[in-house]
Amino acid sequence: MSHLSVCLSGVELVLLKEKAVWLPEEKALLIADLHFGKASHFRKSGIPIPEPIHDQDFMILKRLIETFQANHVYFLGDLFHSDWNAQWETVMDFLSTFPDTNFHLIKGNHDILSPSFYTNSLLEVHSEILTMGQKILSHEPLEEVPRGYLNICGHIHPGIRLQGKARQNLRIPCFYYENHQLILPAFGNFTGLFMMKPNLSSQIYGVAASKVIPILS
Repeated sequence: MSHLSVCLSGVELVLLKEKAVWLPEEKALLIADLHFGKASHFRKSGIPIPEPIHDQDFMILKRLIETFQANHVYFLGDLFHSDWNAQWETVMDFLSTFPDTNFHLIKGNHDILSPSFYTNSLLEVHSEILTMGQKILSHEPLEEVPRGYLNICGHIHPGIRLQGKARQNLRIPCFYYENHQLILPAFGNFTGLFMMKPNLSSQIYGVAASKVIPILS
């Protein structure tokens, strides 16, 4: 199975191999850390990163919205990487092609554009957290999750190292659940990984090319 249905802290959700979460009840996609515009940001600093590096992210996001016929898409922070560049207009043009989908942004530490850009965008912006029933959406993991809630967040770019025979190892993105908190892998293609150090209470779901793999659950 390419996608994995799980129940975490009493919340039913679907982990997608595209590094996103589907909420069937709300018909909503949750996506963290796209970092659109990062290539342009690097180029302004003299590092020659080609802009098409983001094209794959646009294609995957388009496929997800169309496949699930999403009513809502919630970006859990770091939609856009740092200061304004022309990629912002590309992102807004892309969102405009889905008139039946509502787009939300829970602002992250890289979402630092002038307020006027967000006001004049297609995004409904939430400054820190958004509560939806039992779910608390945020960019950074909450220091403490209220009893009876599930915090769904990003920011960390979690990854896990898989060990094989003959000292083989593979680093892959993962969904990381612990203490009523689910940390999503970074959706953006141009992002790194932070290797998590699981403990006995952790649940880890690795993201392979074709499916989500329960590693610790």
